[in-house]
Amino acid sequence: MSEKILVLIADDHAIVRQGLKQILSDTEDMVVAGEADDGAAALHLARSQSWDVFLLDVTMPNRNGIDTLKQLKKEYPRQPVLILSMHPEEHYAVRAIKSGAAGYLTKQSAPELLVTAIRQVAAGRRFISPTLAEQLANALADDSDKPPHERVSDREYQVLVRIASGKTLTQIAEELNLSAKTVSEYRKRLLEKMRLDTTADLIRYGIEHSLVQ
Repeated sequence: MSEKILVLIADDHAIVRQGLKQILSDTEDMVVAGEADDGAAALHLARSQSWDVFLLDVTMPNRNGIDTLKQLKKEYPRQPVLILSMHPEEHYAVRAIKSGAAGYLTKQSAPELLVTAIRQVAAGRRFISPTLAEQLANALADDSDKPPHERVSDREYQVLVRIASGKTLTQIAEELNLSAKTVSEYRKRLLEKMRLDTTADLIRYGIEHSLVQ
């Protein structure tokens, strides 16, 4: 690791990236070395320069955060990726950690906590909040004890939260860079795995379990 912690930022909102840059500019041991506004650009950025910590959003166009995270960990297994998301921990945190993230923070977190998390993961440790630690412990329990949406695959979950948000199969296909036929197949799998009958049931389930994004 260099004298200063080189941080890359990937978030599709310019105002968020600017805010993060401002926070990190107030620290003596960190510098924002680059930024990207979608998943594809994030991978290109990671491949084109040195970095110590990657701050990665979950919901991004041209490859979502979880898929980008998996590819980053495949290519750079020792480099820490810290997820910073608008979604509460219960939505994506466990999936992110299982996919290789060094930590998970919500965008509502205090700036001081973000700085602490970056230093911690840059030093080779994980950043796990007490709430997330409890969720990880529960994730080790028998699948039969988990609610249906926690037993589906990452891609199925991504489709589920978008269906719950009222998006059409075509819109979901565009967001996830999939064909409408493939998204329809994921919808079919969700109905089977969750023992539901219609898209309306999926929407109702998503609302009841606060999965709407």
